[in-house]
Amino acid sequence: MIFGNTVLVIEHDTEFMNNADYIIDIGPGAGEFGGEVVATGTVHEIIQNEKSLTGKYLSGKLKPYESSRKRESIGKNLEIKNATANNLKDISVKMPIGKLTVISGVSGSGKSSLVFDVLAKEMENYFGNQKLYKNENIMGLEEIDKYITFDQNSIGRSSRSNVATYTEIYSDIRTLFSLLPRAKEQKLNSSHFSFNVSGGRCEKCEGMGELIIPMHFMPDAQVICPACHGKRFMKNVLEVEYNGKNVSDILNLPIESALDIFSEQKQIYEKLKFLDTVGLSYIKLGQATSTLSGGEAQRIKLAKELGNKDPGNTLYLLDEPSTGLHPHDTIKLAKVLDELCVAGNTVVVIEHNLDIIKIADYVIDFGPEGGENGGYVLASGTVSDIINCKESATGICLKHTAYSKKIPLTI
Repeated sequence: MIFGNTVLVIEHDTEFMNNADYIIDIGPGAGEFGGEVVATGTVHEIIQNEKSLTGKYLSGKLKPYESSRKRESIGKNLEIKNATANNLKDISVKMPIGKLTVISGVSGSGKSSLVFDVLAKEMENYFGNQKLYKNENIMGLEEIDKYITFDQNSIGRSSRSNVATYTEIYSDIRTLFSLLPRAKEQKLNSSHFSFNVSGGRCEKCEGMGELIIPMHFMPDAQVICPACHGKRFMKNVLEVEYNGKNVSDILNLPIESALDIFSEQKQIYEKLKFLDTVGLSYIKLGQATSTLSGGEAQRIKLAKELGNKDPGNTLYLLDEPSTGLHPHDTIKLAKVLDELCVAGNTVVVIEHNLDIIKIADYVIDFGPEGGENGGYVLASGTVSDIINCKESATGICLKHTAYSKKIPLTI
């Protein structure tokens, strides 16, 4: 280290880890399935440890996702001409419909401006009034039936909104509990299993499981409710159990455990499986949506959308959904994006993760720098086209990984 400082970094990027002096690998899983030190040591020692999933990716024993299926295209494009939002320099681009397009480039180079300030805004205007809509600088909108944006914004500002309620899994769970023999004996209906309305919830904490104590000149203190002891519900409601779990227990379950509990409840199981598919098996059903990271929030929204049985040619716009993901979970995300395209949808993703960029049908690379020095399209086309662009930092990184690190990485 320069100047003799010590640097401790939480990181998933394999390139970064390969340059570390020492690694502490935590696992083996996430949430309640993690919390153990799986391996410690140099990169070589981590690779040699068979218990380390990280080591398997560092060694190359486990590979990034590669699609084995063909993504059909209708041969048409979304085309944007002369875009000038924020730092965009009068650019023109196209995005193939029915394919996976990745928008790449250094931070601040104009990626979000194109996707959200131009494309998403025009989609909103178009679907707001298709008959009167007219913009000669964007074409192909008529090929899309609907669009959905997934940005880094929080999906819930209220502590009452949690993973189970947001994905609508909890409605099915409440219905299931209301049909159990014990619930019928006590004449409990589905509303009694809701912590948002009076009836079955603890009224001392109004179903929150904790009390907020104002501390005047200090931050408010949170204490466990003395009436329900954090259980959220009244005693008679907690007496109703499914597979040995009451409704409070269910809310404290991570997705992975909930899959086992509800394995025989098809509707609930399928929704849980979508959350698992996008790499959120460690998230608890009762976790407040306001506490989710931007990447987690996007994947929660994506899982909810996957559960939508409504067919249609949809445009999905995502903003760095791989943020915070281990390579093992990135594979799950890549598979989901692939399946969306295989199903006939169009996916546009802002992404820095090389494992996601590699599976794209089409890449639009921005640069050369951020801010006023960005806003230009350096290259567009296949991954090979980006690699062959000498001005593209993304292309240099892709070329570096394509040759298994046999060439020096210099930018």
